[in-house]
Amino acid sequence: MQVAVLGAGGKAGKELTAELVRRGHSVIAIGRTAETLPSGDGVEQRVADASDPAALAGAVKGADAVISALKFDVPASTIISGLKQAGVSRLIVTGGAASLDNGKGARVFDAPEFPEFLKPLVVGGIHFLDALREEQELNWSFFSPALMFVEGPRVGSFRLGRDVMVFNEAGESKISYADGAIAMVDELEQGNNPRGRWTAAY
Repeated sequence: MQVAVLGAGGKAGKELTAELVRRGHSVIAIGRTAETLPSGDGVEQRVADASDPAALAGAVKGADAVISALKFDVPASTIISGLKQAGVSRLIVTGGAASLDNGKGARVFDAPEFPEFLKPLVVGGIHFLDALREEQELNWSFFSPALMFVEGPRVGSFRLGRDVMVFNEAGESKISYADGAIAMVDELEQGNNPRGRWTAAY
C-alpha cells in the first residue's frame, strides 16, 4: 500500500515509517519541515501543515491510508476534513493512554493519582477519540499505547487489549515506539479494529 504518515519526523512517526518500509509499503512522509522527515528507498517526503485541511488533503492525495502520529494540537475535525477532501477513507491514529480504563473501572485520566500537570497535554487525545466515535464515513482505528510509550528496542512481541490498560507482571504498562509501530502496521494490514480503539503493551 501507499501510506501517508502524518508527523513522520517525530519519534513515533519515524518508527512507523521504518516499519512500513520494512514490510514493503511505500510511505508519504509528511511534516512541516523536510529536514526532520525520514528519507530513503520507499519514502517520499511531502512538506505540509496538517493543521490546514486543504494542505493536508493535497499532501495525502493518492494514499491508500493515513496513519497519524501527530500531537493533539491538531483536532480530529481538521484531520477528518482533510482526508475527506482527498478521498482517503482509511485512518489510523496514534492516540494516548489517558482514555483507557485503568483496570479499576475508571479512566486513567480520572484516577486520583494521575498528575494534574499532564491533563492539559493529554486531554486532546480523549477529545480526538470522542470525535472519531461520532464519525460515520471514515474507516478509522485509534491506538492507545501503553502508559509509558518510550524509545526502546524493537522486541516484536507484546499483548493486545481494547479498552482496558495492559500491565505486565510488575504492574507496569509500557511499550516502545518501535513495537507500537508494529501494532499499528498490523492493524493497517489486518483491520482487526474497524471504527474502534485498541491498546498494546508488554
